[in-house]
Amino acid sequence: MDDSHRLNGDPNAVSGRPIVNTHVHLPPNFSAFDTVEDAVRLAAAEGVAALGTANYYDFGVYRRFAAAATTAGVMPLFGLEIITLIDDLPDGGSLVNDPTNLNRMYLCGKAITRLDPPIPAAAQRMAAIREASDDRLRRMTALIAERFGRAGLDGGTSDRQIAATVAERSGVPIEWVSLQERHVAEAFQESLFRDLLADDRAAGLGRLFGAPTGVDTIDAVAVQEAIRSNLMKAGKPAFVPEAAVSFDDAYRLILDLGGIPCYPILADGASPICPFEDPPETLAERLLRRGIYCAELIPGRNRREVVDRYVTTLRGAGIVVVAGTEHNTRRMIPLTPATLGGEPLSDMSLELFWEGTCVVAAHQALSGSGRPGYVDGDGRLTTGFPDGEARIRSLHRIGADLFSNRSSARLQA
Repeated sequence: MDDSHRLNGDPNAVSGRPIVNTHVHLPPNFSAFDTVEDAVRLAAAEGVAALGTANYYDFGVYRRFAAAATTAGVMPLFGLEIITLIDDLPDGGSLVNDPTNLNRMYLCGKAITRLDPPIPAAAQRMAAIREASDDRLRRMTALIAERFGRAGLDGGTSDRQIAATVAERSGVPIEWVSLQERHVAEAFQESLFRDLLADDRAAGLGRLFGAPTGVDTIDAVAVQEAIRSNLMKAGKPAFVPEAAVSFDDAYRLILDLGGIPCYPILADGASPICPFEDPPETLAERLLRRGIYCAELIPGRNRREVVDRYVTTLRGAGIVVVAGTEHNTRRMIPLTPATLGGEPLSDMSLELFWEGTCVVAAHQALSGSGRPGYVDGDGRLTTGFPDGEARIRSLHRIGADLFSNRSSARLQA
């Protein structure tokens, strides 16, 4: 099979650039996919050259993902996502990249390499974060079950049952399952659909929420989101606050795992744009002050002109940019990043996302072999370059060569 299309004019790769995606959630995280093999098959079918993970709190499935991706000719990039709380914002707090919770920042790690096993400090931090998250979802599940029972619905679902179902569907040990809100919402949606015919679901949801709902009771994903928004969000009956993972602890964890701290931009995925991110020039300054030299967009939630503005502004400030699709609902969308409404990315954004992905790939390869990558173990940009642009150019070339060599190896196989 001729794989040269991945680097030279693939009709599926807009403007001849490889298709790259640095942010997807893979099962047993909540995902559009049932298994990691499903994700890899879609990536290969779309001609995706690199696929990056962003899982919460457990990496047990990464080895299986790496094997499947390598066999399919897709470069695996390893990452994580952490929900942090920032306590040093001015004026009592602000919205960062979460449109409803003050001081809450999602933080990603790209190109993590020290997973098997992690160093003791990282393992200890991961265990504490995982334990707090699992306890929160256990409590939320119990509250929703109680609410279902009071509404005359089946409230017999437990967090352990949900985790077992996820593990069976994904083909993984239950120990790898760290539940998320969407897992719980899906389980109770499925229970509701088993209990009630479509014509009776609106009344059942009305009893459950304490008010009428206009949700489409045929649409499973819409009902899941209604359960989350009406029961699980701040101020709702089953809400349990997240345990406070400080920004500093999350940042340190990413570095201890050998990765690059990366800020995921919400931009006009919220209306209005969160104050921390507006305008992009100020966002760039804030990220640099926090030692963040990589940022990521999920373009499918943004208008094309907004993507272009953030990409050019951050890259102009010396911050590399990457893009993903999340795939963190059960709605299946393409793995090829596109802007809101499926509009293709501009050539300029495609070029800079490719550059950023090459930098991430280079860091993963270099860090994984004990050599300096994009940032060092303290989060500082690596030295030995005349300036920041020379650093990015050098890592871009190294990353591009990695892709080219993989393509050549496939051709010779």
